[in-house]
Amino acid sequence: MKKDIVIVGAGPAGIFTAIEMIKKGSKKSILIVEKGQSVENRHCPKDKTQKCVSCKPYCHITTGFSGAGAFSDGKLSLCYEVGGDLPSLIGEAKAQETIDYADKIYLEFGADEHIEGISNSEEVKKIRIKAIQAGLKLVDCPIRHMGTEKAQNIYYAIEQYLLSNGVEIRFGEECQDLILEGNECKGVRIKNARTGKEEEIFADHTVVATGRRGAEWLEQICAEYGIAHQPGTVDIGVRVEVRNEIMEKVNEVLYESKLIGYPKPFKNKVRTFCQNPGGFVSQENYDNDLAVVNGHSYKELKSNNTNLAILCSHNFSYPFNQPISYAQKVGELTNMLGTGHILVQRFGDILDGKRTWEKELAQSNVKPTLPDAVAGDITAAMPYRAMTNIIGFIKAMDHVVEGFASYETLLYSPELKFYSNRVKMDSDFNTSVKGLHCLGDSSGWTRGLMMASVMGVLMGRKLSEEE
Repeated sequence: MKKDIVIVGAGPAGIFTAIEMIKKGSKKSILIVEKGQSVENRHCPKDKTQKCVSCKPYCHITTGFSGAGAFSDGKLSLCYEVGGDLPSLIGEAKAQETIDYADKIYLEFGADEHIEGISNSEEVKKIRIKAIQAGLKLVDCPIRHMGTEKAQNIYYAIEQYLLSNGVEIRFGEECQDLILEGNECKGVRIKNARTGKEEEIFADHTVVATGRRGAEWLEQICAEYGIAHQPGTVDIGVRVEVRNEIMEKVNEVLYESKLIGYPKPFKNKVRTFCQNPGGFVSQENYDNDLAVVNGHSYKELKSNNTNLAILCSHNFSYPFNQPISYAQKVGELTNMLGTGHILVQRFGDILDGKRTWEKELAQSNVKPTLPDAVAGDITAAMPYRAMTNIIGFIKAMDHVVEGFASYETLLYSPELKFYSNRVKMDSDFNTSVKGLHCLGDSSGWTRGLMMASVMGVLMGRKLSEEE
C-alpha cells in the first residue's frame, strides 16, 4: 500500500496532524495506524469487575483512538509554560499562538467554554505568597476541563470528522518497524493484532506519535537505526489523595495547582501534575504487565476526594543512559509488593516507618477511590532519593494547603511518566532521517493533551505546505 502520509498512533498529536491538513484543504492521502480500538469500542471492564483484569493485548485506558486522553480527565492547559519543552524548539510566542488555535478546535467539537483558574486574582496572590514562603513556584495556568465522559464524546466527534473527510484509520494494527532505505524513511511495517498478518505501508512522510505508551518502543527504534536522540527526563512519583475539604480553596481558585519545588538535600525538580478535584484514582496497565497509577475526574460524577500526582524528575547520562528502564524497574518492584496491584500507604505511616493495613484505611477519613489498591509500604520499593524528595515536597505543600501533610493523606505508587527519550529535530519536526517526524509525548518534547495537539497542528501545516 502507498499513502502520502502515514501516522503511527491516534493520540492528540496524530489526530491534530490530520485535522489541520483537512482544514488546510490538503488532498494528500492520510492513513492513521492505531493498535487500539475506536473511541466507541474502548471499554474498561473495571467498571463492572471493580478490579483490573489486565486486558490483552492492550489496556483500553491507555490505548485506542485519542490515546490516554479518552480516559483521562481531559484537562487542556492553555499556557505555553505548561506541557513540556516544545516552546524551546519552536519559540514561546508560536507555542502560545498555536495553543489558542488548537483550543478553538476543541471548542468546535464540543469542549466546555468555561475556563478554570482565570478569576479571583487576589486569592491567587495569597496562594502564591504561601508557595513562595514554602520555597515553591506557582504556575497559574488557565485550564479547560473536558471531563472524562465529555472527552470521550469530543474525541468521538473528531474521529467521525476524520473518517468523513477521507482519512483512513486502521484499528488493531500495531507498527512493528520502520522501513528505511539508507537515511530515508519509506514507511512502516505493521501487524494485525487479531490475525497476525504483517503488511508494509509506504509513504512520503511517516509521522510517529505513539504517546507515553510508545516512548520505549520509539527509543528502541532510534537506537537501532541511529536516529539522533538523547536520554531525557523520567518522572517517578506517587499519586496523592486527600479529602476535598483540604483542597477546597485551591480547587475553587485554580482548579489545578501547578507547583514546582527543589527540596533539600538533593534539590531535584519535584512538581504537582494532573490534579483532579472530586476525582478518582485509576490504574493503567502497560504491555509488559506493569501497573501504574493515574487519576481522572468527570464533569458530573464527583467523589469526596481530590487526587494529584507528585513527580520527581530524574536525569541520567553517563555511564547509565536508560531512564525508562530504570523507572520500569521501580514500578516492577512496587507491583511485586502489591502482587500486581497499586500500593497505597498513609503519609503518617511513612513518617512512622510502618506499613499501612487495610483495617487502618477503613477507619480513616480519606477513603481510597481506587477500590482494589493494596495497603502496604511503598517505601520498600521507592528509591531513597525519590522518596526523600517527595516527603520534603509534601511538607512544603502543607504550608500552601494546610492539612495536605496530614497523617491520613494517601500515597499511591507507582506513578511513572515515560517520556524520557528526546528525539533531535528541527523546528519543522524533521528528524535526522529524511521523511520521518516524531510528535507528542513519545518524542520527548511534550507532556499532556494540549502541547501534543499543538505539535500535530504545526506538523499538519508543514505537510500541507508541500502541495
